[in-house]
Amino acid sequence: MGNQEDQIKAFVKEELEIFGGPLYMPEAIQEAAEEKTQLSSEIKSLSDFNDAIQNCMNCPLGKTRTSFVFGAGNPDADLMFVGEAPGEKEDLEGVPFVGRAGKLLDDILKAIELSREDVFIANVLKCRPPDNRDPNKDEIEQCEPYLLKQIELIKPKLLVALGRISATTLLRTKDSLTAMRGQVFDYHGTDMVVTYHPAALLRNPNWKRPAWEDFKKIRAMYKEKRGESA
Repeated sequence: MGNQEDQIKAFVKEELEIFGGPLYMPEAIQEAAEEKTQLSSEIKSLSDFNDAIQNCMNCPLGKTRTSFVFGAGNPDADLMFVGEAPGEKEDLEGVPFVGRAGKLLDDILKAIELSREDVFIANVLKCRPPDNRDPNKDEIEQCEPYLLKQIELIKPKLLVALGRISATTLLRTKDSLTAMRGQVFDYHGTDMVVTYHPAALLRNPNWKRPAWEDFKKIRAMYKEKRGESA
């Protein structure tokens, strides 16, 4: 996996190319990226990284959160799930994917012979946006380098973006979830696939069958990357 400093510089360059300078104030972005690079170069473990950033106040969400939701699971996981942001229950408990959606994700993991202890689960944002609104550009710019550092430390063999917002945020695309499903993307050097968010499956049970097809493929890719038989 590439050097973290190179990843952050590439991230900043990509942001400027997509969103333009006036919207993002390039000098401020560059300074923030340099600060994150300096910080991350000193971090060697997930627990140290959590300690270093859990009091982050780089965007207004720091003032409105109850909990900083770093992520949870196996620090050496070969499979990592990424949602968009903590919801109300996650904000209260400080753990990603709790409540009904979290229970459904646990059930899906069990169906593919895995558990939370085998994988790592995180979000693009570490703090809950008010009223569970979609993440905005400034919040993404501040928080995505944290996700990149988590990936660098965990070194997963496969990433799974849960839901359209998570996927379009990470891939910088406006494609539909339908268009993204079934493809393998490269996210900063790590293979990534896209599937439904568990909360969406609770709202629309008709999506459970295609979601199960996705997870069967995820299980097969996971086993193949680990050198295991299907």
